[in-house]
Amino acid sequence: MAWQRVALRVPAEEAERVSDALLEAGALSVDVADAAAGHAHERPLFGEPGGESAGAWDDNEVTALFAPDVDAGATVRAALGLDAEPAVSTVEEQDWVRLTQDQFAPIAVTARLWIVPTWCEPVDRTALNLRLDPGLAFGTGSHPTTRLCLRWLDSHLVSGASVIDYGCGSGVLAIAAKLLGAGAVTGVDIDPQAVIASRDNAARNGVTATFSEPDAFATAPADVVVANILSNPLRVLAPLICGLARNGGAVVLSGILAAQRELVADAYRPWLDLQPAEADEGWVCLWGIKR
Repeated sequence: MAWQRVALRVPAEEAERVSDALLEAGALSVDVADAAAGHAHERPLFGEPGGESAGAWDDNEVTALFAPDVDAGATVRAALGLDAEPAVSTVEEQDWVRLTQDQFAPIAVTARLWIVPTWCEPVDRTALNLRLDPGLAFGTGSHPTTRLCLRWLDSHLVSGASVIDYGCGSGVLAIAAKLLGAGAVTGVDIDPQAVIASRDNAARNGVTATFSEPDAFATAPADVVVANILSNPLRVLAPLICGLARNGGAVVLSGILAAQRELVADAYRPWLDLQPAEADEGWVCLWGIKR
């Protein structure tokens, strides 16, 4: 089956209105992207809970998909009041799952730790190979924020230490901690799909860890608390996250852009003796020892 695709160039102030109008007119999906993507003027936008809206790019490409039996050009023209029908292209049916999987390959995080998607074979069978299928949860192990936390665990985790993974996503940090020798490991996430994915991935790797949503989350203070979320939630949750660590325990924070480092650090200084930050592709990882 071939879908119909209509792409429009839209200024920032019109992007939301155009998107809503296309959905109301019957578009199956609408995507807004930077019209300069892949070029020198491409500009990243980062929005997160508790912060200002990321808004839109100065020049946006709004793409709508329509069913094959719809007159897509006429529909878009009527919905937006255009003088002429826009160009319509086709998107052929493909194995989208396979195409998505092909974007991910085994990742050597450290000399001894690899993240290996379940649909791939390990490259180094002597390494610690964490087999991962994110399912519907966030986290493939490929993002710099995750790599920073994994490297911290590989370098600093003491055998038998208890670990809490706050905002566990697919469970990659919790499972890695267990593979690296942690004792009791607990993960928590507000997304029930993340809890399901984490449990499945733990079973896939043959490790024992407990995962739950916040209302069912109860554990003693841990030796290590890892929170790879976003800067604004990290700041809001600073008392809670620090309260999950024992005195003398470590708190590891990621999901922080370099420009946000001091804001997050200021929120944690009342509880932590912060160590120098680690950086990867414009993201930083902060950690400290709880006083």
